Amino acid sequence: MSTTESTGGGGRPTSEELDRMTPEQLARLAGELDEVEVVHNAPKFPIPGTRAEKRAERSVALWFVISALSGLAFILGFLFWPHEYVAPDQPGYFEYSLYTPVIGFTFGLAVLALGIAVIQYVKKLFPDEVSVQQRHDGSSDEVDRRTVMAQLAAAGKDTTIGRRKLIQRTAGAAAGIFGLGLGIAALGPLVRNPWKGGDDAALWHTGWRPEGDETVYLRTDTGILSEIARIRPEDMEPGSMQTVFPFREAERGNEEELLHAQRASDAPVMLIRLRPGTQVNVRPGQEDFNYGDYYAYSKVCTHLGCPTSLYQAQDNRILCPCHQSQFLATENAEPVFGPAARPLPQLPITVDAQGYFVARSDFIEPVGPGFWERKKTT
Repeated sequence: MSTTESTGGGGRPTSEELDRMTPEQLARLAGELDEVEVVHNAPKFPIPGTRAEKRAERSVALWFVISALSGLAFILGFLFWPHEYVAPDQPGYFEYSLYTPVIGFTFGLAVLALGIAVIQYVKKLFPDEVSVQQRHDGSSDEVDRRTVMAQLAAAGKDTTIGRRKLIQRTAGAAAGIFGLGLGIAALGPLVRNPWKGGDDAALWHTGWRPEGDETVYLRTDTGILSEIARIRPEDMEPGSMQTVFPFREAERGNEEELLHAQRASDAPVMLIRLRPGTQVNVRPGQEDFNYGDYYAYSKVCTHLGCPTSLYQAQDNRILCPCHQSQFLATENAEPVFGPAARPLPQLPITVDAQGYFVARSDFIEPVGPGFWERKKTT
């Protein structure tokens, strides 16, 4: 049955006529309805199963295999390669320094090999076809939809993908592993339960929390890890600021613990000494968090977690250089400019019997940007 006969003298066929057509006739009708003229169409390998065809198929499959293996290596590297920070002079630093190159190289190779495989398949196994089509506007009707689907099915048959099991399996493996790798990379940071441990969960406390009867001192970084420099009130001039970190006597001599105390993302605190006589409005419930003219605020910006590393003694403003948020030290570190919408948490401090600054407790609110179900503070 020809297309002309099925369309009743050249008109658009009815649903009953479409049902009687073979897939080949539907595909041919799709071209006619879309005004597509096939100028040239010739298969790459007119005789199936030749050595040249098998070589081409194996070369395409090889790239899919490389992509699959690279994707698998990316997953294993992302999950199991050492990624915890190691100092340059410590054992294991070389392996740690390779973490980013390893996952970057394997991910990049997986994408590259997958792209090369698709391009090679099109170039080596797709039929050579030249078609010309007139462009039309408007939505498609039922005839167009059914004939186009048949045309796609015919294209799949023409490209011989249906009989190339090796390419199907390797392409499926490459695409599947690559997709799995993307999913793991996207969901990996969310695997850890932030509330595991209840009140002891990592998101609810910082390294400033005392354990038992231990004392948590305010320590400055001198550049030498083993050098312990605790802070006294007389160490600071009026209008000055120092960055301090938590220190416990149990950590003395333990470089791993000392390094962790300084590297923890929620540990940095800015200790500010206001000028004498500066008027300060304290937040209700935090009237005793300061020690005289000394105030300690988290150095982690509540906008996106950048370090609020600048302090202007002239107007008592704390500045974040990343997105220009500004906090007023004399107003409970309330944001007065920029995108930050929450004040910097204040660390309760005092001075011990030896005259050193110590933390009276941990922060009473989350440090840094807000997270899921963050408790509302006033």
